[in-house]
Formats: sequence, C-alpha cells, structure tokens
Amino acid sequence: MCSSCGVPAHLPPSHSDPAPVPRPRAAAGGDDDGAAPRRFAALRNPHCRPYLFGTGLAMMADNVEHVITYWVLWQVFESPALTGFQVISHWLPFLLLSVWFGGLADRFDCRRVVQAAQLLFMAVSAAWGVLFLTDSLTMWAACVLLVLHGVAGSLWTPGEQLLLYDFVGPRELPSAVRLNATFRNLGVLCGPVVGSVLLIGLGPTAGIFVNVLFYLPLTLFLLRTRFTGHTRGGGGRPRVGLVESLRVLREVRGDRTLVSMIALAGLASLFVGSSLGAVMPVFVDDFGLSDAGLAYGMLLFASGVGGVVGGVLLEATGRVRPSPRAAVASTALYGASVLGFALTRSFPLALVLLLAGGVANLASSSIAQTIVQLRAPDGARGRVLGLYGMSANGLRVGSGLTVGVLGAAAGMRWSLGVSAAALCLGTVFVAFLVRRSSRAPQSG
Repeated sequence: MCSSCGVPAHLPPSHSDPAPVPRPRAAAGGDDDGAAPRRFAALRNPHCRPYLFGTGLAMMADNVEHVITYWVLWQVFESPALTGFQVISHWLPFLLLSVWFGGLADRFDCRRVVQAAQLLFMAVSAAWGVLFLTDSLTMWAACVLLVLHGVAGSLWTPGEQLLLYDFVGPRELPSAVRLNATFRNLGVLCGPVVGSVLLIGLGPTAGIFVNVLFYLPLTLFLLRTRFTGHTRGGGGRPRVGLVESLRVLREVRGDRTLVSMIALAGLASLFVGSSLGAVMPVFVDDFGLSDAGLAYGMLLFASGVGGVVGGVLLEATGRVRPSPRAAVASTALYGASVLGFALTRSFPLALVLLLAGGVANLASSSIAQTIVQLRAPDGARGRVLGLYGMSANGLRVGSGLTVGVLGAAAGMRWSLGVSAAALCLGTVFVAFLVRRSSRAPQSG
C-alpha cells in the first residue's frame, strides 16, 4: 500500500474489488479528519479553485477556435472532405499518443506539460490569425494546424488529471474530477456563443487573436502553484519511450475493475462519441418546427447544459458514490437517453432526453475517471490515465464510422438508434464483468 494515500501501490494479478472506492488516508499535507468529503470540496481548495476556472476558460478557447476556423475553412474551400478531416484530426492524436503523453506526465513536472499544451494551443490560434491576416491560407497549412490542435488537446489531458490528484488528494478527488468535468462542459457550452460573438463583432482575424488570451489564465497560474502532479506520491521517473509506455497494458490487465472502467469509456466514445452533435441538424427537420435555427440551438444547448447541471447536482447532493456499479448504471442511462432521442418525434421530449443524457454522461465519465485515478499505481498513474484517455477520447474517431457510415446507408435516425442500442448492450457486458469481479476473491 502507498504510505501516503492508502491506495494500492501496485496492481496484483486479481485486484478486482468493484465496491465503492474506499476513502483513503490523507495524503501528505493532511486533509482528512475522518469526516465525509465536503460539498464542492475542490472549489473550496485554494489551489484547485483557480485551476478549475483556468481549465474552463481554456476549454472555451478550444471551442471558440473551432467556431471561427471551421467557418473560415468552409467559406474558403467548401470541402466536405476537409470537414471530415476536422473531426478526425481532433481525436486521432488521442488515440495514437495518449498513453505516451501519459508517460511524459509520469516522468516530468505536470505544470510544464500542461503549459506546453497551452502554448501549443496559443501558437496554433496565432498561426490561424497570421494566415487570415495575410490571406495566405492553404489546404495543407489548415491540415497541419488542425493536427497540431488535436496534439495539444491530447498532451493536456493526462497532466491535467495528475494535477487534480495532487491538488486535493485521494479523499476529495471525486469532487475535483466532477467539477473539472463540469467546468470543461461549461467551456464547451460557452465556446460557440463566445466564438459567434467574436466572429460577428470582430471578424475572424481579430477574433482568433483575441482567443489566444483565454489560454493565459491557466498558463500563468501554473507558474506560481507549487504542485507538480507528483508531490503526493512517489513512483520514480519511468522511461517515456513508446514501448515502455505501452507496457501499462500488461500492468493493468489483472485489475478487472480498472479494465471495466476503461472499456466503459471506450464504448460510449466508439458508439456515440461526437456524433450526437453532428446528426442534430438532420433531426431538426424531422421535428417540423417553423424556426429550424432556433430548434437546432435549443437541442445543442440542452445537451451541453445537461453536463453542467449534472456536475452541480452530483456535487451538491453527494448521493452518488464513485463505484463501478454507478458508472455502469449512468452509462446505461446515457445510452437509453440517446436511443430515446433517436426514436422520438416529439421536440419537448427530445429536449428532456438530451438534458438527461448530458447528466448521465457527466456522471459516467467522472465516476469512471475517479476510479481509474484511485486504482492506478503511483508510478504509472499518468500512463493509466493516458490509456483511459485513449479509450474515452481516441475512440471518438470510430463514432464517425458507426453513425456516419451506417447513416449514409440507412438514415441518421436509424444509425444513431443502432449505435445507442449497441452502447446499451456493451454496458450490459461490462456490468457482467463488474459482477464477476465482485464475486472474485480478493488477493493479498
């Protein structure tokens, strides 16, 4: 056991307790007095609070860039192929590089890793601005910048999660993960609004330069915090080669609960992923409303606000504990909500289902990520989180195939419905694994 936090420091061959994650002893710095974790604990933490706000702003900037650049790219090139590449280039780096970037987070100061990602985001936004200003935008330059933007996102994620653990310790980690996801969802929700305001009010060139400023608060905060992502646990300085990073697959395969949570995130990513927003314009016409633009905006808002409301409700009530069964149940609810959305012809019901789906999706992802964090070995936490990120984000590339290709053959409603049903069936399989784990004898 790790002497500082009470969680396993290694993964035994059959580490399979799927019960609610036990409350570990306080990490260095002593923040555990035996009481239940406080509501909104991460926001009360003076080190974590500015980090959460900075994360929200950076996530908003990420989405502002999408709004501005996607609009310009369509105006200049009118290329459906480039539109598809926009999605692929954003998520493919997560699939290919997440585990390796997790190794970087394990080895190096996570403040500098996250700052490197933010600087890359800023450089990409500034490069777009220069290309717009000089009227020198080309297809190949656009593709390079789109890939670099995706690389920045995949570099950011593992180090971000290690810093959360370092700020609050294991006892209040569920609050930190939930609120971090909530602020990210808030950034996703505000990004299109702010991006549209900048695009209309300042134009794409000035707007994209202004967007650089939104990355600064998080970058500057990391200059003054003393937390590195490694102050609460040891683990040495592992090599960060690709082969060494991928060895984490062998290290975690005996932990059925951890593997189940990674698989659960991958199922949601593969079968639904980013495709829900992509198919909404098709669904708007089916509702037969007079103002299609307003209906589209309401559908997007309902889906986005569900994640924010879900985070606030879970944090305020404290009723849902981070257990594998809770993760499975919330993923099943997410799949059922998407399936209901695919089947309904009622616009009010569609709004309710999207809101419920947003709540369930946030619950599922935050619970699964918390469990993965707490069960990961100290020396390999970054690589395990990279593996989780590869599953939860990288497999979104596949959602374009599961929904898009099938949609071209059978219609978008049918394809989304089949994909959601596949998610529900996959969740049943993970539930079976979790149940088997609960009956397996504990090792040690």
